[in-house]
Amino acid sequence: MDSTCDAFPLHYLVWNNQYQELDRELQIKQHDTGRLDPRGRTALELSVCLGHLESTRVLLRHNADPTHSNTQGWTVLQEAVSTGDPELVQLVLQYRDFRRATERLAGIPELLSKLRQAHDFYVEMKWEFTSWVPLVSKVCPSDVYRVWKSGSCLRVDTTLLGFEHMTWLKGRRSYIFKGGESGAMVMEVDHEKQVVYTEPLSLSPRDAPSLLAAMLPSQENTAQRLTSPIVSTHLNTRNIAFERNKSGIWGWRSEKTEFVSGYEAKVYSASNVELSQVSQCASPHNPTAITAEEYFDAEFNLNGRDIGRPIELSSKVQRFKATLWLSEAHPLSLAEQVTPIIDLMAISNAHFAKLRDFITLRLPPGFPVKIEIPLFHVLNARVTFGNLCGCDEPVSSAPPPLQCEVDPSVFEPPPEYTTLGPGRSEPMRDEDDNLLQFAIQQSLLDAGTESDQVTASIIWYIHGSYYTQNIPCTFSIWQALF
Repeated sequence: MDSTCDAFPLHYLVWNNQYQELDRELQIKQHDTGRLDPRGRTALELSVCLGHLESTRVLLRHNADPTHSNTQGWTVLQEAVSTGDPELVQLVLQYRDFRRATERLAGIPELLSKLRQAHDFYVEMKWEFTSWVPLVSKVCPSDVYRVWKSGSCLRVDTTLLGFEHMTWLKGRRSYIFKGGESGAMVMEVDHEKQVVYTEPLSLSPRDAPSLLAAMLPSQENTAQRLTSPIVSTHLNTRNIAFERNKSGIWGWRSEKTEFVSGYEAKVYSASNVELSQVSQCASPHNPTAITAEEYFDAEFNLNGRDIGRPIELSSKVQRFKATLWLSEAHPLSLAEQVTPIIDLMAISNAHFAKLRDFITLRLPPGFPVKIEIPLFHVLNARVTFGNLCGCDEPVSSAPPPLQCEVDPSVFEPPPEYTTLGPGRSEPMRDEDDNLLQFAIQQSLLDAGTESDQVTASIIWYIHGSYYTQNIPCTFSIWQALF
């Protein structure tokens, strides 16, 4: 084992849960905590898989990455949930959210700087959620995000807050980002309670401990993690292809154009958009013991065995077509004006995060005045930009100069509101996605009929082996696959 200790010193100490020696090693030497062992795990992943709470705590204190995913897309947090240890889950979740928060705070000044250099404007983003499942489609909401931008100041108004307890949360909120020479600040304005929560958008070393403490999840949140199905959804756009839509009949076909919010737009279809969903359950079989010599020997065949609690993964892959309406006459710039806004909103809004993943692709020329993309297996989002500068009228084919003056008072909350410090806003978590997935599953069960057919591509991962199967199935079978 001397060679293993020399080649993978952190992993070796983790294997034996020698956390005090691990702490000393990390203090006196520079180590790459992201290095993978022969089985493809970081030291932190190995520690979590083995359920070693003490070693996990040491590695996280020394900045090991809690957001890392393995080659199957499985995260450190999901590995922690697999152990069933609430203290381990709480620890990993705290450091994961702390890392996300610090990375986002670090990028905000650059986003506000980009906004400062762009023209001022006002625009409305209409969000419409649709579904082919009858019960889901009946409760799908819509919302209009009103966006003001002036200099390095940004305000976004919304009435759709999230998803909780099987229902969509509605309210009246304003999110105001204000950038200045001395720093930046975000305000969340709750118009129903008439309360303003303020928080500086900067992080000094002395602020890190308090931010880490604020990220500690509640026991209720941790328990929900342990009792809810472990599900992750991923939008894969690696093989995406764009193609102009056609219109016409009787053999005469032309490239399709439509007017959206007064602008002529070319209609494109984006094919090969893959939405994959991975779910996990514990295997009823007990693991066979693996020695350190076997684990760290890359040439040794484990024959499907592995460390930690055995799991069974099922992955469903579904292909969709997204639709885009692109206008080359639109005066807004996607890269300079709209993308920084979406990046800012993605900090605390999962829907904006999915939209950002799509629009950062290399799109055909033009501004996407309308986008229709899949969010989940049975839920689409249609986003339409309109009422630019408060003037929703047709325009000429030549793009006019963007002239829009925004009153500075827009970025000030009403003076009669009570101003508080941080407390309402939280970093984006996965709970909305998981709860929505659960609601969709229940809707499929309630709405399913024997005659309704869909196709599922299933990839089973059991004890290190993969099996793929494409099957037509009824709603009742589809529900069973979730």
